[in-house]
Amino acid sequence: MAVSASLVKELRERTGLGMLECKKALKETDGDIDLAIENLRKASGLKAAKKADRTAAEGIIVAKAADDGSYGVIVEVNSETDFVARDQGFIDFAQSVLAKAFADKASDVAALVDEEIESARQALVQKIGENIGVRRVSCIEPEAGVVGLYLHSNNRIATLVELKAGNVELAKDVAMHVTAVNPQVVNPSDMPEAVVEKEKDIIKAQPDMAGKPENIVEKMMTGRINKFLKENSLVEQAFVKDPEVTVGQLVKKAEAEVKQFIRYEVGEGIEKAEEDFAAEVAAQVAASKA
Repeated sequence: MAVSASLVKELRERTGLGMLECKKALKETDGDIDLAIENLRKASGLKAAKKADRTAAEGIIVAKAADDGSYGVIVEVNSETDFVARDQGFIDFAQSVLAKAFADKASDVAALVDEEIESARQALVQKIGENIGVRRVSCIEPEAGVVGLYLHSNNRIATLVELKAGNVELAKDVAMHVTAVNPQVVNPSDMPEAVVEKEKDIIKAQPDMAGKPENIVEKMMTGRINKFLKENSLVEQAFVKDPEVTVGQLVKKAEAEVKQFIRYEVGEGIEKAEEDFAAEVAAQVAASKA
């Protein structure tokens, strides 16, 4: 029978196994999820999946750009702990994922993680004993221009920058700036309206706004919004290597233009579960006495 995407998704959520393995297991059981789980357990396929409910918010960022700046890719591979992120086996796995992403010019995790990578991931989980996963991948391939890459030495932050015109070295410099300063957008006009409105609400609620006439509030708010946009827009920021010029001025001097940037930082956006170590130890002691 044909296996629906929703069934595959449910089995993935319940087991933590890869899409291909879940799809295969469901085909073998005609869509019976419980039977599929039972069969996977019999095959020891859930040994790795027992770790899947743990939050994998550590890991590394791996990235690569073509020497001529024609394209670049960036990948985040997660582990549960920073200790494992420094393990050579984990690093080798991440590099193998990067190699495939670079060869495929990948921008979609589902397409990137094929049977070979998924098999390697599961083997690593079983060996190391932590939840490991390929979280995201992006590719920039300009139609006209170059891509520059900056990968921080700790492998926790990396940035790809696309320039229209310019050269690879300039793009690398801008990528280094983005990695260090973390702007939200390229230009002030790129800032989402929802973010601007939220900032306005915050400004209006500040103590020094209380009791002031509406026209004064609007004037003060406009000034502070402009300051907020300047501080969070790449082209308006003072360049880290030369604060006397903005990034926009630096790029314009080279007759180039920043088209986009992609910045990855390990674990950003992942909610980490708060763990009570003392409570965990107490529970283990109580269980041993039972």
